[in-house]
Amino acid sequence: MPRLLGVDIPKEKKIWVALTYLYGIGYKRSRDIVKALQLDGEKKAKELTDADLAKITTFIQNTYKVEGELRREITQNIRRLMEIGSYRGSRHKKGLPVRGQRTRCNARTRKGPRPRVGGIKKK
Repeated sequence: MPRLLGVDIPKEKKIWVALTYLYGIGYKRSRDIVKALQLDGEKKAKELTDADLAKITTFIQNTYKVEGELRREITQNIRRLMEIGSYRGSRHKKGLPVRGQRTRCNARTRKGPRPRVGGIKKK
C-alpha cells in the first residue's frame, strides 16, 4: 500500500478516491489536487510512482491542513470554547448536541445509549 502523510491509502482504488482516506481531504479537494498536479485521476493508487507520491505529499503539506495538524487545531478550538465558558463549550462539556438540534426524542448518537431502569436482581 502506498503511504501518504503517514496513512496507508488503498492501492486498488483510483487516485482521487484514495486521497479521501486522508483526514481533511474529501471528494472536492481530492479532485482539485489531482487537477492541480495534472495527474490522471483514473489511475489506480498502486500505479503511482515515487515521484508522484512525493509531488502529492509536498503539494498537500504546502496547501492544506490535514491529519494531525487539523485534528490538533479542532481540539484546540473546542478546548478554547470550553475555557471561555461559551454556550457551545458548555454543550461540548455535557456531551450534548452543539448546533441546536432537539434533544427530547433524538440525539442518541451524542448522548449515548439510554440509561436502563429496573432489571436489577438480588442474589
